[in-house]
Amino acid sequence: MPVQIEEFQYRHEDRTLAGHLAWNPELAGPLPGVVLVHEWFGPGENVKRRARMLAELGYVALVADMYGVDVRPSNVGEAAVAMNDVLADRPRLRARLATAVAVLQADRRVDARRVAAIGYCFGGGCVLELARSGATLAGVISFHGGLHTTLPAKATPLAKILVLHGAEDPFVDAQKVNAFMDEMRAVHADWQLVHYGNAVHAFTNPQAADLAGGMCFDAKADARSWAHMQLFLSELFA
Repeated sequence: MPVQIEEFQYRHEDRTLAGHLAWNPELAGPLPGVVLVHEWFGPGENVKRRARMLAELGYVALVADMYGVDVRPSNVGEAAVAMNDVLADRPRLRARLATAVAVLQADRRVDARRVAAIGYCFGGGCVLELARSGATLAGVISFHGGLHTTLPAKATPLAKILVLHGAEDPFVDAQKVNAFMDEMRAVHADWQLVHYGNAVHAFTNPQAADLAGGMCFDAKADARSWAHMQLFLSELFA
C-alpha cells in the first residue's frame, strides 16, 4: 500500500516543533490515529519508520517532537541534556504531548474519538505521563519506556495502558516495575505489562548494539512486541 508523508511544524508555548505525518491515501477515512513519541535522540529515522509501518496497517500516524526543531542531539551527552530538560517539568511534558495529540485529532483524515499514543524509551515514559494525566485517549503503549514518575496517577486513567518491557532492562529494574504496578493497582487502571525474556533496553531499535551497556536490539522481542501492539490497537479501535 502506498504511504504518503507530510512534514510540517506546530507550536507549544514558545517552542516550534516538527511534525511528521504518515497515512495511506487509498483508505477511506476518517481513520484511527496514533501519535508516536521518539527516543532520547529526538524524532529520527527509527520512529519515522514505525510511523510508516503504522500507516501501512491503516492508521494515520504522527511523529511528535518533544524537544523543538532547534534541539537535535548529536551525542549521548546532548541527548541526556535534552531529555532531562523535558522530564524535569512533568506538567509541561504532558501539555506538550497533549498538543501533538490535538494536532492529530484535528486532522481531517483522523477519527478524533479513536486516537492512541505509543512511545519508545524516553517516549514510552512520555505516553505513560499522558495516561496518568487523565488525557482522553483510547490507549497508550510504552516500548521499553521509563516507568518512574514524580506525579503518580490520582484517578483511574481514561486510557488503557500496555507496557512492553525487556525483562533484563538495567535502567528499569524490578523495583521500578513493582512501583509502577502498585501505582496502576491503586487507581484501578486498565493495564497490561509484558516482559520479554533476555531483552534489555532499546530492544526495538536496530541501531542499539551495546549489550554490555544494557541497550541492544533483540529481533525476537521486537517482533513479539509489535504483534502485541497490533492486538492492543485492534482491541482499542474495534
